[in-house]
Formats: sequence, structure tokens, C-alpha cells
Amino acid sequence: MSDLNICVLPGDGIGVEVMGAARAVLSTLEKRFGFRLAAEEHPGGAAYWRETGREMPQGAWEAARSADAILFGSMGLPDVRYPDGTEIAPHLKMRVDFDLFAGVRPIRRLPNTPAVLASPRAADIDLVIIRELTEGLFASRGKGVVIDDREARDTLVITRATSEKLFDFAFDLARRRKAKGSAGLVTCVDKANVFVSMAFFRKIFDERARNFPDVEARHHYVDAAALDLVRKPWVFDVMVMENMYADILSDVGGGIVGGMGLAPSAEIGLEHALFQPAHGSAPDIAGQGLANPTAMLLSTAMMLEWLGHRHGRERLVEAADALDAAVERAFAEGAAFPAEIGGPHGTAEVTRAVMDRIA
Repeated sequence: MSDLNICVLPGDGIGVEVMGAARAVLSTLEKRFGFRLAAEEHPGGAAYWRETGREMPQGAWEAARSADAILFGSMGLPDVRYPDGTEIAPHLKMRVDFDLFAGVRPIRRLPNTPAVLASPRAADIDLVIIRELTEGLFASRGKGVVIDDREARDTLVITRATSEKLFDFAFDLARRRKAKGSAGLVTCVDKANVFVSMAFFRKIFDERARNFPDVEARHHYVDAAALDLVRKPWVFDVMVMENMYADILSDVGGGIVGGMGLAPSAEIGLEHALFQPAHGSAPDIAGQGLANPTAMLLSTAMMLEWLGHRHGRERLVEAADALDAAVERAFAEGAAFPAEIGGPHGTAEVTRAVMDRIA
């Protein structure tokens, strides 16, 4: 029996389908590497809210809080909204309640995916965007005001305590990537020339950088960073930024490597972590077997790696490496060519191609 448990939240739309792929691949990995994670699945999301008036059952929230990790599909539907017009998104509350301050968004070009950028160096894209998840402009969620139907205001919040944790996380990640051959570079993305909040953000970044003399620290304004993510993304290694900036630029990152179905993510705190594909629920293709499970599978590999390192379970780290390598091989050999990027393969075909290559 496992003493590690994961809370599984498939959610809405294609979240259910890609979670099925992840559960199937996890079963294969458990047999191959001799481990077992106790998985407890719960409903939640926009469809559940429409039926019950609640985002998630109370038991699901407590299960997420007590789990060793949360594996998340996608929640939200475009036609289901709160009375104020915002979306049903319980994971945004989890970020704050569980202090998931570091959003990790790897941007990596997989083999045989169509080139979005013309440069031959596009094959070298391998960077990580670190998104602060608990404050920034998102701190105003649920707190913004509309004054006399003539003016609306939201407030951006930057705190020293969260920024220090965020920057230490980014520098530590760059140090670990450097040990594997990456540049060992952290770029702080801000708008410090305009906003006092961003000048404060940069000031704290520079202070924390002094604790990591083996990692190079740079600055980039957010508008220039958007330009260079399209013009020359291979110059970046780890990029760290405020919540809203990273929300936008991480989608640009997904776009330059082929689409959001190829974009995994992790949301990590000191005590909790949530892993999910960066894409949405895509209700327009739900139920058709067309969803690309790649981002979900790579997010699952990130979960296994995090659990393995956190709990000293080498077999979980080995399983994470095997899953990541299986995805790489499936694309390199042409066995995984998802419909999302113009290929003939749906959810089941991509999942099977990856499972068949788990060594």
C-alpha cells in the first residue's frame, strides 16, 4: 500500500479526457517501477457549479488540502459564470489557500512538431517561465470595484515575503538546470520603469540574486520580453515575473512551441503542489476524442518528479524521467502527432504511443 496520495480533479470539458490519459499512463508506470499512489477522484468545476451551486464538494476541498499532490485537469466553461461575470475557477482559490506561489511553465519544443518560428534555432527552445500565483494583479480577484458605473478599479499587490520565496525558487531552478547543461540564467521580467510596484519587485530580485553568485541575473521589461519570446526565445533560460504578466507570456510560450496542448505546468508552494496542463477545458472539442493529452502527461511527469524529490522516492523520479523520455520518443518517432497540431492522432492514439515507449 502507498503512503502517498494524490487528489484527482478532472474538472470540465477535455479535462476529463486528458485526466483519463494520465490515469492510464500512471497505471503503466506503477507496474513498471513498482510503486503505487493512492488516488482519490472528486468532481468540481463549472458543470458541477451549474448543477449544485457549489464549485466543489467540501470533501474534495479537504482531500486536496490533505493530499501529497493534486492532479488537476481543467475547470471552467465559457457559458457558466458567477453573477459578476467571472469564471468558475476553484483552482484560483487553491493557489491562495494552499500558498501555491510558484507557477512553473516549461516551454520546450518537442521533436517533429510543426515549426511556428522560421529560425532553425526554434528547435533549441527550452525555457521555463516562473509565474507568481498568489498576488500581483490577481490579488484583486473578487475585490475590484466599479464606481457609479463610470469607473472600475483593481489593485496590484507585491509583497516582500512572497517575492523572496519566488525569486529563491527561480534561482534554485536555474542552478539545477545549469547542472544539466542549461545556461544558468534568471531573467526578471517587469515594468520597473513605470510602476513603483515593479521597481520594488526588481529591487527584491536583485537582493536575492546576491545569494546565488553562480547563476546569472538579468532584467527585461515585459513588452520587450514579449517581443523577444517571439524573436529569439532561445536566449532565455528561467524567466520570473508577476502574475498577470506571466499569465499572458506563458501562453505566448505555448504558442511558439505549437500550442497549449503541449504546455504542462506545476503550481508549487512550500507544503502543497498542484499539477495541470496549461490549456483550458476546450468544450468545443470535448467528447470527440481529439484532445491532445501531451501537456497533461508532461504535468504528470512533473508531479512524479516533485513527489520523488520531496519524499526521497527515487523510483518516482525514475518514473518521471521515463515518462518524459517516452513523450519525447513518441514524437520523435512520429507515433504521436496530435490533431491539435495538424496530425491524425487523437487522445487515445497519443496516449498509447507514450505508454508503449515507457522503458
